[in-house]
Amino acid sequence: MKNVLALILVAGPVCADGCPEAPDHSADLAPLYEALQTAPNEMAARAITNQMWGYWDNAPDEASQAMLDQGMRYRASYDFLNALDRFDALVGYCPFYAEGYNQRAFVNFISGNYAAALPDLERALELNPRHIGALSGKALTLIQMGRDAEGQAALRAALDVNPWLSERHMLKDAPGEEL
Repeated sequence: MKNVLALILVAGPVCADGCPEAPDHSADLAPLYEALQTAPNEMAARAITNQMWGYWDNAPDEASQAMLDQGMRYRASYDFLNALDRFDALVGYCPFYAEGYNQRAFVNFISGNYAAALPDLERALELNPRHIGALSGKALTLIQMGRDAEGQAALRAALDVNPWLSERHMLKDAPGEEL
């Protein structure tokens, strides 16, 4: 019994469903968020966000990493049903891992199922409020749903985090405001 308790303490915190907590990369991401604000151009900003994806795509354990990687491979090959299956499994196993929700939302978005994408994007943002992919995904989803005012507000929030987003061209002037 003593050895079991020691193993649990060494393994780290585990959620009730068996998935460990998602790694906390906030210290590593903080300078990257700052660098985005001073990036000289879109290419430099893209290199910074690529570094960020390396942290966001770092799943809590081997099982969740396998689900994430499989889902992304299915999505890349346009096998959206199997991708959704993998992301459903990931979200079920690791409900506190933002990237599972973000990836499932992305598959639903590219499938045209915006109503399914939006709650996942909102959950991803609850877990990681500065997740650039989820922020811009929420903006695009709202715009596709015809909810332009909300979409524009979400796009502004995304651009506050990354002023070089490729979606910046979709930003409309707010009444009484010049861009």
